[in-house]
Amino acid sequence: MPALILAGLALLFILWLLGQPYWTRRQRDKLRAQPFPDAWRDILKRRVPYVRALPADLQRQLEQHIQVFVAEKAFIGCAGLVMTDEMRITIAAQACLLLLNRPRGYYPNLRQILVYPGGFVVQRAQTDNSGVAHHARQALSGESWSQGQVILSWHDALEGAALPHDGQNVVIHEFAHQLDQETGAANGAPVLARRDQYARWSQVLGAEFAQLQARSAHRQTSLFSDYGATDPAEFFAVISEVFFEQPQRMAAEHPALYRELALLYRLDPLSW
Repeated sequence: MPALILAGLALLFILWLLGQPYWTRRQRDKLRAQPFPDAWRDILKRRVPYVRALPADLQRQLEQHIQVFVAEKAFIGCAGLVMTDEMRITIAAQACLLLLNRPRGYYPNLRQILVYPGGFVVQRAQTDNSGVAHHARQALSGESWSQGQVILSWHDALEGAALPHDGQNVVIHEFAHQLDQETGAANGAPVLARRDQYARWSQVLGAEFAQLQARSAHRQTSLFSDYGATDPAEFFAVISEVFFEQPQRMAAEHPALYRELALLYRLDPLSW
């Protein structure tokens, strides 16, 4: 009898696993079909001016993504910060820009967004040239963890939304990392639409990354922040910021790189 019970429970679990994608799609369809709250649209108008530049169809798609994102992800205030709809919608709008026209899920590994009032301090283990490990305190405005969390400074998230053309946006940066981490540790190679795209992606981004490293080493100016020269993962996050916020300069100065990101994100910000 216990064996039959265990077999029945195992069958129910398998049926639940098979049915979960269906129920998730159905719930998301219901959320997207709901009217977008007027109060949320007012927040977008006041806090996220970037949205006004989007074509009408992408604005509607973004609103639908926000409805799903806010329903599925937990926003947690840290260091005494009390979360409000203004904070949730402002952050969600920027995070969902990266999902426009993409068929994949809503950052499937992400469970929580932890929000601090401002920059937060973390402990980092560093090894010097002699091989001795040290612990250092580092102030950050954002961080993405593969364990299902994004950590953000509300001050920096708000500033990033208010200045849509400066090429710096902490929310876009950290959620680009989330895309990169969908298959494991961030390495600058997010999931692409087709297998045959990876060779060209590697070639173009590898050459551009090496160029930025050389410029950074010689203290030469670049469209991209020197932080992007840290490693391929940071390079991908940095160029994603610029792709959305300074597409004209990127397309003019780095056309091959722009084309790769346009294929990845299935968007052409030059046309907005």
